[in-house]
Amino acid sequence: MTRPPARCFTCQHNRVAWVKPRVDFCYTCLPGGPFPAPACSACGSDAYFSDGLCERCHPGGPDHLGSCRGCLAWGVARTHNRCCWSCRWWTTHYPLGDCTYCQRNTRIGEQGACRLCLTQARMVQRQTGLALHLDDANRLGQQLFLANMALQRRPDARANPTPRRSRIPPAAPAGFRPPTSQQLALLDVAHDPAVVHERALVADSDLIGFCRGLARDHAERHGWSKRQTNDVIRSLRILQVLQDTPTAKVNASDVLALSRYDANVSSTLEVLAEAGLLVDDRISHVERYFAGKTGQLPGPMRAQLEVWLTVMLDGTDKAPRRRPRDPQTTRIHILGIAPILQAWADAGHESLAEITSAQVLAALPAGGSRRNWAEYGLRSLFTVLKGNKLIFTNPTAGMPSTPVNANIPLPLDTAAVRRALNSPDTPTALAVALVAFHALTAQEIQQLKLTDIVDGRLALDGRDIPLAGPVLVRLTAWLDHRATRWPASINPHLFVGIRSAPRLGPVGKQFPWTKTELRPQALREDRILQEIHATGGDIRRICDLFGIGVDAAQRYANTIAHPDLEQPNSSVPRTRPSR
Repeated sequence: MTRPPARCFTCQHNRVAWVKPRVDFCYTCLPGGPFPAPACSACGSDAYFSDGLCERCHPGGPDHLGSCRGCLAWGVARTHNRCCWSCRWWTTHYPLGDCTYCQRNTRIGEQGACRLCLTQARMVQRQTGLALHLDDANRLGQQLFLANMALQRRPDARANPTPRRSRIPPAAPAGFRPPTSQQLALLDVAHDPAVVHERALVADSDLIGFCRGLARDHAERHGWSKRQTNDVIRSLRILQVLQDTPTAKVNASDVLALSRYDANVSSTLEVLAEAGLLVDDRISHVERYFAGKTGQLPGPMRAQLEVWLTVMLDGTDKAPRRRPRDPQTTRIHILGIAPILQAWADAGHESLAEITSAQVLAALPAGGSRRNWAEYGLRSLFTVLKGNKLIFTNPTAGMPSTPVNANIPLPLDTAAVRRALNSPDTPTALAVALVAFHALTAQEIQQLKLTDIVDGRLALDGRDIPLAGPVLVRLTAWLDHRATRWPASINPHLFVGIRSAPRLGPVGKQFPWTKTELRPQALREDRILQEIHATGGDIRRICDLFGIGVDAAQRYANTIAHPDLEQPNSSVPRTRPSR
């Protein structure tokens, strides 16, 4: 198989214009260019690739067709390692071996035959009407065929002379209970992925039989595809091979480690959690970040910080009571106080009870956002420690706060907003419309439920918002697309994607903003800014309309009569007085 040519030295995106003679640039980046790429010398296509050929005609092009590595079918591109759809499935479900009938070393099915010999036997069976016989069908060779041309096999009720394993999944063992004890590992030995895959193909146990039925029921309820269901069962087989006690409960950290074996981690976690066989020992990103920043601190100081971290993440119902904080807030606090804590530890301090107010003021950065993060973090840290009676006095009590550097909200380009509203991607158009007309935040967009919208009105945090006409048009288009694309999805959220549709969780934070040049925060500020100028600075109306506080509304009201945001001789309409 011909390797693709190297990428352009400058842009690292296009392929080089020529290999012989050697040219290290594409036509766009050639010195003195850009130059238009010529048409393909073989077919005349404009999709130039390299060496005067297009992406389909060049032997190393992404669209160049060839034979499948497994069944030798013609018409497979370079993607997926030159395998057709069926052979991709065979690669993950059957081991390597020598075919009994054609002697090729490839993936061997349950009957000791490769997929090419099995397809040949099925073709002869359709032509003759006789039972499937692999030996007679492949005696004179095989007929090659086109890739990805699925054929419908006729049901044959006659007895099959070749012994086959039943396709009916075995019933889950009744009364399965995991063992109460586990075999401890004597040595930590790195596993060979190839050996793990081979053993997983034939692995079976009571735990797999128990989870297999649960996986199929879970897949039917959530609209999983057959491939996703088979991937979960294959992941369970790999887990059994890796487990020291195969039928014991599974740690979530062991499931996360399955990513190196190309397993389906998220769906496997769901099935094990539903079966009650999952031990959730996962460490959050904030805890991992905290451990990396405090690993070199003295023991007493680190113990005090662990108490503060627990209160920040989980809250406490003991006096003084505190609500759990957002993990991102905790991470910013750690980012601000970590250099100061390390400096105190290097100076010989073992406990935070030794720190005075003068030392706190001396350790703060000179200015900027780093100073604000450090002030907020130290004030939170010492307040929690004082409330838990781990220090005698709070050195940050009465310490003045440095004013935060506030920016001025600016309007967006109207043409850019209009392009995003008319985006051909239906979830992007709906998300932009919700923010552009009603100033929803990115987190509110992510957490919206289908039941939050009733009769064209959105119920959000105690507010009843009548949706604008353009929003309703895009909402209808998105719901139609969702019903067509994922008809069996039971995800309660309004926005779903490929990963979240067969589950119950929300989409990622970047969905669907990766397909537009606008950012949700900038779009929200543009909407509030337009409203504050249209109402002449009515702060009360802004607070009620968008659910923000007085301080946040005052930030937008300060733009009234700003020389960079106001046009000369422009009158601002006032709100109509209440009657």
